[in-house]
Amino acid sequence: MSNFFTKARPRPHPLVLAASLFAATMPLACGSTAAAAADMPMKAAAAPAPAVYNWTGCYVGANGGGAASSSNFTTTVDPGSHLTPANASIVSGDGTGSMNSSNFLGGGQAGCNWQSGTLVYGLEGDLDYFHSKSQFINPFDTLSDGVTPFIVTQSLTTDFLATVRPRIGIAADRNLAYITGGVAFTSASHTQTYADTAGPPLAPAAGTGSATGSKFLTGWTAGAGWEYAWTDHWTFKAEYLFAMFGTINASGVITDAGGETNPPHGSADLTMQIIRAGVNYKF
Repeated sequence: MSNFFTKARPRPHPLVLAASLFAATMPLACGSTAAAAADMPMKAAAAPAPAVYNWTGCYVGANGGGAASSSNFTTTVDPGSHLTPANASIVSGDGTGSMNSSNFLGGGQAGCNWQSGTLVYGLEGDLDYFHSKSQFINPFDTLSDGVTPFIVTQSLTTDFLATVRPRIGIAADRNLAYITGGVAFTSASHTQTYADTAGPPLAPAAGTGSATGSKFLTGWTAGAGWEYAWTDHWTFKAEYLFAMFGTINASGVITDAGGETNPPHGSADLTMQIIRAGVNYKF
């Protein structure tokens, strides 16, 4: 009897103990993992990236700003009977000079863009009101007698500016930087006036006269700008343009009370510098 109770029992094999422990704890571990997973909040789905803005389309808009015009004036007095050749040469020299003028500019534009990758190219036309008047008055001088004063004035006026320009630029989403160049149009009027206080023996009487000319001018323009799309349909732009036109000529006559005359001629060129901002509605 005593041998039965006192006889040592065999020790369990380590692998058997490990298997038993694994079987007992596995359901608990799986249940805990499942419970922890159930308690974790669901990860929010990533928001889709916003679409990159596309500049392709046509638009209309309005603009406003300022412009400066500049003209180089020349005077030529042909031989005649009122002014001697020496006096005609003095008047011609003193009637030559340059002058600038600046004023408000405003109007509208329309165009279309096409985008390929980051490259944007298009065509734009605009028509702006721009009244400029460059006026040159010769410095005080006298005719060859040294005492008879004379005055020469020249002016050039415009009332509008129009351009038709291809544009090409690089887009960075809603920003567009571009360069542009094309043809420019305006209508200019050129007026030249002359007056002196001559009398005998220099001339029979004081002389006065004028020369006029008007012309529709075609020139070229080039510049650069930046445009930003603050909505899918509305954009804002700022740009600079330089425009150069041809020469306009004027002709007339100087005469005095004695019927003596000289034909005067005037000429003027025209350049413009434009800074303006505008808004466009893209269809």
